[in-house]
Amino acid sequence: MAMASSCSRAIRLSLPRSRHSILSTSRRCLATATEPAKSAPPPPPPPSTSKDATINRIVDDISGLTLLQAADLVTLLKSRLNIQEIAMPAAAPAAAAPAAAADEPEAEKPKEKTVFNVKLESFDAGSKPKVIREVKALVPNLTLIDAKKFVESLPKVLKENLPKEEAKKLKATFEALGSVVTLD
Repeated sequence: MAMASSCSRAIRLSLPRSRHSILSTSRRCLATATEPAKSAPPPPPPPSTSKDATINRIVDDISGLTLLQAADLVTLLKSRLNIQEIAMPAAAPAAAAPAAAADEPEAEKPKEKTVFNVKLESFDAGSKPKVIREVKALVPNLTLIDAKKFVESLPKVLKENLPKEEAKKLKATFEALGSVVTLD
């Protein structure tokens, strides 16, 4: 509003001048009147403060430290509070890891397998009915006919993803019936 009034005063005062100067003055005033007033950048948000004066003092002291002093503070706090260092994966060692991993399998012993698949390979012809009954008992959804078809279409996997103890127990049960069972 103040800008518009100063422009109109400038136009009135310039009446004795030529028509050209009046138009240029009015254009200048109109151009400045339509431009938004440039304001100072907004002030930064006020720092969050705690109700505890001691915490505010500590935050102020820490924010005034240099980077080296802050690093020393972190190491001192870790040692005094017994905080263990957590290894964060980095991009560069991850790229070098495959080359190192190629050397490690030679030095490492193979890991012991803990999960097995029990596979029925074959059985004695005389123990076929016992094997069929055991398969039917092992898989409750099977009918007697389905269990017979299962046994006749060997080799077949009886159970998958069994712990070592259960797999050995199942193997022993079928071997007692005269079957050949393997653990994969």
